[in-house]
Amino acid sequence: MAFSFLHASDLHLGKPFGGYPEAIRNRLREARHGAIAALATAARSGRARHVLLAGDTFDAETPAPETLRQALSAMAEEADIAWTLLPGNHDSLAATELWRRIATEAPENLRVLTSPDPIVLAGGVYVLPAPCTQRRPGRDLTEAMSAPTPEGAVRIGLGHGAITDFSGGESLAEEGGAGIIPPDRAARSGLDYLALGDWHGQMQVGPRTWYSGTPEPDGFKHDLAGGALLVSLDRPGDPPDVTPMETGQLRWHGLSLEMLPGEDTTALLDLMLPGSRRRNHLVKLVISGRLPLAERAALEAELARLAPEFGWWAADLSRLGVEALPEDLDQIDRAGALRQAAEVLLAESGDLALSQADRDVAARALARLYALSQEVQA
Repeated sequence: MAFSFLHASDLHLGKPFGGYPEAIRNRLREARHGAIAALATAARSGRARHVLLAGDTFDAETPAPETLRQALSAMAEEADIAWTLLPGNHDSLAATELWRRIATEAPENLRVLTSPDPIVLAGGVYVLPAPCTQRRPGRDLTEAMSAPTPEGAVRIGLGHGAITDFSGGESLAEEGGAGIIPPDRAARSGLDYLALGDWHGQMQVGPRTWYSGTPEPDGFKHDLAGGALLVSLDRPGDPPDVTPMETGQLRWHGLSLEMLPGEDTTALLDLMLPGSRRRNHLVKLVISGRLPLAERAALEAELARLAPEFGWWAADLSRLGVEALPEDLDQIDRAGALRQAAEVLLAESGDLALSQADRDVAARALARLYALSQEVQA
């Protein structure tokens, strides 16, 4: 009979989100805490009773007491789920007080893997863990996954860290560190499945090796819904059956849009942006290209209309140039100080003696002056 479990990682409970307004910051924190219940629901829907957390369950080595207690209580409430917890780089074994408290307060359905020794997860199924000893171990801890298990056992590796990229490119490191885990670790150590954490996007590294990604995204780097992986293993040596399971409450969208004169701004934005439950979406939009003054003003008005519909919204127009003709300045003013200011900005926006950055600043200032004048005239 196949053995099924849920592979998850990188909950980062207690992440402060200090760079965001208080209203969405509180929602982001609460969504991360809700990931525990979401993972339990995903496991049940796949008829799994084990959740393997591949590191960084907590965002810091010293989470607030309420963050820890609420996490342990949430796991205890999902009493039919067995939780297996691996220290990651954010909550490494160097946090001795954290792991002492967890050992003291952990519910019966939580097992903490603070040793690289193999453990029996279920009949004939072994987990070979590689707990992070410190924030940057500097060596391949997954070598411990080569430890022997009884003949005929199903072998599941559980680790946290960056995969080495032998092609000369960047390693799969969430924080820019050097990769230390060989991509063929599963083959080297005879693993039926290697469950990894650290990379916040869901990704298959090899036939038996996956990053689960975070169940609740925390930034724009990975434009994916939060999720986990439902893994089913039949006999030792058989390929794993891996099914992505969506668990996230909030979605992050890093979007880019290039504008050309005459395009339908509203239609383009409607195609890009989610159409429903916009309160649960965070959007960072970068707009480039060139637009006439009137179209730029209309774009800014449309962006201002859309912004309140979303949980968080930021639109960067610094790369959007403007096309202005002298007659366009009549829409600002036909004479006086405003007209003089507009003429100076128009001249500076096309002055090749100035740097591109200064020309861009002048163009944006002219566009803003035009938009303000239209608001006043309206």
